[in-house]
Amino acid sequence: MSLAEKLLREFEQLPEDKKREVIDFVEFLKAKTRNEVENIIDVIIDENSEALKELSQ
Repeated sequence: MSLAEKLLREFEQLPEDKKREVIDFVEFLKAKTRNEVENIIDVIIDENSEALKELSQ
């Protein structure tokens, strides 16, 4: 059984309010990952601002 199948099987057995909590947690994890990627990109841009300015000309 794959991890996705196990998760789905467990999820389906939860009451509706707990399913909502699981979905909220998944959305939190996705947002956290997105924020981490955005922060990394900001650092890269800051550290390479001069090179990026030259490239944009």
